[in-house]
Amino acid sequence: MGTEVTVENTESSILRVKNANVHYGMVQAIHGVSFDVPKGKIVTLVGANGAGKTTMLRAISGLVRVSGGAIEHRGAVISNMQPHEIVRRRICQSPEGRGIFLNLSVEENLDLGAWAAPDKSAYKTNLERGFEMFPRLKERRRQNAGTLSGGEQQMLAIARALMGQPEILLLDEPSLGLAPQIIEKIFEIIQQINRDGMTILLVEQNALQALEIADHGIVLETGRVVLQGPSRELLASDEIRKAYLGD
Repeated sequence: MGTEVTVENTESSILRVKNANVHYGMVQAIHGVSFDVPKGKIVTLVGANGAGKTTMLRAISGLVRVSGGAIEHRGAVISNMQPHEIVRRRICQSPEGRGIFLNLSVEENLDLGAWAAPDKSAYKTNLERGFEMFPRLKERRRQNAGTLSGGEQQMLAIARALMGQPEILLLDEPSLGLAPQIIEKIFEIIQQINRDGMTILLVEQNALQALEIADHGIVLETGRVVLQGPSRELLASDEIRKAYLGD
């Protein structure tokens, strides 16, 4: 591909991945990945299935071990902390496949999202904010989550993550399996959350759509960073679009 486009490091970065490696047994899934997530920005990890996007998020969340390198939050090394310790640092994830509790009500799912929230007195405010952002969830607050449509379940997964009062929101494949009109709505909500001040690390197979809303993009291929830079630069490159964005 030639010259790599690089993201300028900035002191405003609140999450930093430094030369991270991840293994599943003898198989190396992540190879020396490095990138920064600046405060208040949307950064997206894009790439084909198997590129290592979800593994990278799981490493940040403490769900898989980092075998080399480091992950830092506000200068503190968080590599291989327990997942609940990561959540207490206000790094919350909406996982691939949504991961909601189907036999619990919408409101009970949201309650679980708030278990580690630092300001317990803000519970009602956060709940109402979530219902304002996702009116369908308010209408269905007493229903079991398993009765929701796919789009509604994705909204619930995002709202549940927000109940933890995150400083950084990790979103893993929020458009997966959804109809185009629902995807458009989900991406509008992601932008709204970001405009409200939330820092977002977005994993998304739909590279074009992700880069259109992100500030920075990182292209992964077989667990390696092959390109990274301002989204507008990645989108403007014909070579990159053809190789990675399906144009």
